[in-house]
Amino acid sequence: MENKNTLAENLVYQRKLKGFSQRELADRTNVTVRTIQRIEKGETEPHLQTVKLLAAALEIEVDELMLLEDPKEENIQMKWLLLLHSTPFIGFVIPLANIFIPLFLWIHKREDNKVYEEHGRKVINFQITMILFFVILLVMGMFVGRVFMGGGSLITLAVLIIPYATVVMLVNVFTAINSQKSYYPLSFPFIRKRSSNNKKNGRKLATTLLLFFFLSGAGFAQEIERLDGTTISNDSLTRHAEYLMEEAKVPGMGLAVFNNNHVVYAEVLGYGNNNNGKELKENTNMYGASLSKAVFTVIVMKLVEENVIDLDTPLESYLPKKIYEYEPQAKWHDDYSDLKNDSLYHKITARMSLAHTSGFPNWRSLEPDKKLRVKQEPGSGYMYSGEGMVYLQVVLEKITRKPFEELAQEIVFKPLGMEDSSFEWQPEFEADYAHGHNKKGQAYKKDKDNESRAPSTLETTFQDYKRFLVAVLNRKLLTDDSWKEIFSPQVRIRTLRQFGPLAQEEGDLNDDIEMSYGLGSGLFKTPYGWAVSKGGHGSGFEHYSVLFPEVGKGILIMTNSENGESIFKELLEVALKEVYTPWEWKNYIPYDQE
Repeated sequence: MENKNTLAENLVYQRKLKGFSQRELADRTNVTVRTIQRIEKGETEPHLQTVKLLAAALEIEVDELMLLEDPKEENIQMKWLLLLHSTPFIGFVIPLANIFIPLFLWIHKREDNKVYEEHGRKVINFQITMILFFVILLVMGMFVGRVFMGGGSLITLAVLIIPYATVVMLVNVFTAINSQKSYYPLSFPFIRKRSSNNKKNGRKLATTLLLFFFLSGAGFAQEIERLDGTTISNDSLTRHAEYLMEEAKVPGMGLAVFNNNHVVYAEVLGYGNNNNGKELKENTNMYGASLSKAVFTVIVMKLVEENVIDLDTPLESYLPKKIYEYEPQAKWHDDYSDLKNDSLYHKITARMSLAHTSGFPNWRSLEPDKKLRVKQEPGSGYMYSGEGMVYLQVVLEKITRKPFEELAQEIVFKPLGMEDSSFEWQPEFEADYAHGHNKKGQAYKKDKDNESRAPSTLETTFQDYKRFLVAVLNRKLLTDDSWKEIFSPQVRIRTLRQFGPLAQEEGDLNDDIEMSYGLGSGLFKTPYGWAVSKGGHGSGFEHYSVLFPEVGKGILIMTNSENGESIFKELLEVALKEVYTPWEWKNYIPYDQE
């Protein structure tokens, strides 16, 4: 209780000292006004992540708001001190790693503890000093040797720096762990003791060193550039993501951000199964749900390039007999006997199937009579349909005489090294797979349906799907013309919601972003070009990806929870300043507004 009251008083004092209202502080932290009010009244004891967010916004240390009494603090401190003092030994194997690795660690950890700031600064100053001494003495020795036929003593001194530095480093590893003290003699203070106006010294020094050593391409990226040009550190994003997961009760999440067409941030947080606390990892199997559709589109476009199929030719014309005359080979999805008396399905093309204008419902199982039918004129308008894509899949399997899984492996998975991805459940997935969870955090039983359906049965991993999105951003696998087709609007969307009763009503809700559907993915217009988005939702998994191909940026969020979508809106804004996703239309209602 004493700690709670101290925090309340300190927060009020620091907020007023900065001249912030509660609303202004909430805007700077994404912590709700109500939460701040409760903290200041001493009605709640916030999570440490929340306190860190408040301290960062107030530009103060966490211990200026509350006393840290975490019994794990000593262990955490020892781990980071050990890393700071021991990682310079890598410099004996990788040139300049003795500077850049501790510099990277220091930039990340100096805000967390004053001890990290002090020790990291000393390590970096010592390593820079030793490198400069070594280079200067070596160069001078070589110059003197060439010009004056001497210089051997200078070269000897340069070589002696190595054992001297090694001894000093070893001594400091032990003293830092045992007494939290460090002493690095003969160091020049390139980085001085931190003051209020030199907060960015670490980044400036890193840039200078990179330029000085001509290693600009080999630095350690620790910041994410957002759409509007602002940046956020990896640590800050991770802390905020963990805070949101805790508040919204999301067990596990994979989060990746893309800059310059490549991954600049990737973290896997939480658990694959809330019941047993099994850790979620990069290569843990996760059900991909409708992320399947983006992969399927690439497969189709590859077959278009190979002249196996044309986007605008009616699909049934490729078959020697009517689709309903074929004997079903699967449990249900290739049974088209319901279409025997349908007069519209024969108009459906590959383009219509990928753009959700086929006229088929989403799934026949959701129809009152469980029967498949075309509900509107093919090509006349948007109607989200998994059945439309399954129809295209079945036709492709008959044309190519290959199972869909084989096509997926040949065209996408093997070329991209997606070794843990499949449209069918594989025995090797048993070793490590995530469970979906309901809103209460209870794990669902894993669905191991072994029939591949192009729009919905992707089994993948966070690591594999990152690879796929990097390929999309870099326009791999397909020609530029094919990617241009995928990224081009095929149909405008004016419905008020994606699903539910409001999906039958139209309005101007998203006219400002010209919300549309391309081939296999949703599109919306932004100041940074067309955004390409795809969500996934099912069996307790909720995912979302949005890419901005014209500027090479994007984000991937994969969660194993029915609460996942409730943090998408805030995550998009914090990680990428992405405020354009039509979250209301997608029903991504924030957890604190439900």
